[in-house]
Amino acid sequence: MNAAANVTAKVIDGRAFADRLGTRIAVAARDFAARAGRAPGLAVVLVGTDPASEVYVRSKGRMARKLGMESFEHVLPETASQDQLMALVARLNADAAVDGILVQLPLPKGLDSLAVIEAIDPAKDVDGLHPINAGYLASGLPGLVSCTPYGCLMLLRDSLGSLAGLDAIVVGRSILVGKPMAQLLLAENCTVTMAHSRTQDLPGKIGRADIVVAAVGAPEMIRGDWIKLGATVIDVGTSRVEQGGKMRLVGDVDFAGASLRARAITPVPGGVGPMTIMTLMHNTLIAAHRRAGMPVPNLS
Repeated sequence: MNAAANVTAKVIDGRAFADRLGTRIAVAARDFAARAGRAPGLAVVLVGTDPASEVYVRSKGRMARKLGMESFEHVLPETASQDQLMALVARLNADAAVDGILVQLPLPKGLDSLAVIEAIDPAKDVDGLHPINAGYLASGLPGLVSCTPYGCLMLLRDSLGSLAGLDAIVVGRSILVGKPMAQLLLAENCTVTMAHSRTQDLPGKIGRADIVVAAVGAPEMIRGDWIKLGATVIDVGTSRVEQGGKMRLVGDVDFAGASLRARAITPVPGGVGPMTIMTLMHNTLIAAHRRAGMPVPNLS
C-alpha cells in the first residue's frame, strides 16, 4: 500500500460500536431475567470522594440500569480501613443477587489494592484482574477478561475481521491493559511484541506492526511517522493537555500524523473509552449466565 492510497485513516467509532453492543446486551439481559427470575446484578464499590471516580461509578450504575441489570452501589468513606473494605467484598461474594463486583481504582493511600482484587470471587471479577482470571487468559481457558483490552479486541475484530498472522505491538505493560492485551492478541494468532520504557528502537518496532495498541498514558508520545502504512491503531491513552488556553484530551498517539498513514485509528475521546464500560456490562452478563449454569450468549 502506498501513501497516496491511504491519505486519511478511517476513524473507528467506539461510541457507535458500544451502542450496538449495548442493544444486544439489553436483549440478552431481558432473556436472562425471564429464565432466571432475576436480573443480572453488578456491585460497584467506591472508597472516598474522588470526583472522577464518583463520575465513573454513577455512569456504570446508569448503564447497568439502562440495560436491564441491577446496580448495587456501595460507598465507603475515605477513612475506611482495609478490614472494612475486605468485609464488604466478602458480603458481596456471598450475595446471590450479585454477579459482578468491581472495586473502583485507585484506592486511597494506605489500602492494599492487590489484596482487595485477590479477595473478589474470580467468578464475580468482572474487571478481569484476579490472578486466577489472568491465569485463565494466559492458558487459553474461559474466564473474565479485563474490560479495556477486551473492548480493544472487539474493535480490532470489527475493523479487520481475522487478526491471524498479523504483527502487533502493545506499547505499555500494565496489568490493566498491556499484559492482557498481549495475551488476547496471541490468542487471535497474532505475532506480538511487548514494548515498554526500556524498549530499544521503539519507532522501528512500531513501524513494522500491522496493529499498534498504545497504552502508556504519555500524551502523543507515538509520532505519526512511526506508523506503518496501512496499520490499524488502537489508542488507549487519555491525557489532559493545555492548548490555546484550554484543556483538551489527547491520546498516546499523534492522531493527526498517524491518520495520514494508518488504515484505521481510534480517536480520543470517543474510541476505546465507550467500549470499556460496555465490556464491563458484557462481563457482568457472562458472569450471570455462568453462575446460573446457563449457556453464555455470544454477543461480540
